Amino acid sequence: MPRSSNLSGILMMLFAVGAFSLMDAGLKLLSPHYPATQVAALRGASSLPLVLAWVAATVGFRSLLRVRWPLHLLRAVLGVGMMVAFVYALRHLPLSTAYTIFFVAPLLIAALSVPVLGEHVGPLRWTAIGVGLVGVLVVLRPTGEGALSLAGLAVLGAAVGYAASAITVRVLARSDSTQAMVFWLMLLMTLGAGALAWPDWVPPRLEHAWIIAGVGVAGTLGQVAITEAFSRGEASVIAPFEYTALAWGLGLDVALWGVLPDRITWLGAGIIVASGLYLIRRERVAHAGDRKASCSTCESGLP
Repeated sequence: MPRSSNLSGILMMLFAVGAFSLMDAGLKLLSPHYPATQVAALRGASSLPLVLAWVAATVGFRSLLRVRWPLHLLRAVLGVGMMVAFVYALRHLPLSTAYTIFFVAPLLIAALSVPVLGEHVGPLRWTAIGVGLVGVLVVLRPTGEGALSLAGLAVLGAAVGYAASAITVRVLARSDSTQAMVFWLMLLMTLGAGALAWPDWVPPRLEHAWIIAGVGVAGTLGQVAITEAFSRGEASVIAPFEYTALAWGLGLDVALWGVLPDRITWLGAGIIVASGLYLIRRERVAHAGDRKASCSTCESGLP
């Protein structure tokens, strides 16, 4: 894949991470007041009007019907499960702690990109992925906030669903438009989560309207950007930039809830981020080698 495609994918990912962090803060604000399934349904419903306007202004509605239905249904199931699990976790964990555990997702994406997408991940990258997983275990076990709690397990489940969904995007991008992928995910997630939430539905409060609207705007922008990111660039290259979410999580935790991670979480986050930065450095070195080889070929006059 061309380096320019990877670069544009990275920029899209950075934007998506910021938008999703703001959305997650809104979801955390809503989570004490509504069931997790209802929050997931509100997340999808609040984005649908913006997504429909975007579809109408770009590709039109007819293009939404020419899609690979089985993969969209699979992605919707993954999306509902991921969102419900993550909202439940946000009710009980600081945003930065949830993000740190969720950082297993980029490692899983890099690993899944090999058998599913046929991308190459060398032994040094595998080592970095393994080190990152150790960092996740550091966060999970010693503090009792992770694997020993239902909230920590919920974050892990959400991370697995997210990784599988990201790989599905790479497959769908070969035939379906970004608009179709975003629209069907939002619609099916709204219907699926709404059906699960209906027996215990709580009427939304007027004072929460601005939070729900903000979730819709940020979620739409983030979903479009992340779909474009994984459509344009290699999953194993794009995924490590998820780690910038930690800075967003720390800032939002301090600004909105006045909390900071404990020392164990800092340690685990440091290990995970270090492994991600190593993956990024390896990619930069590989690209530099490609450029050098390309220049040598041009200078030698070879085709």
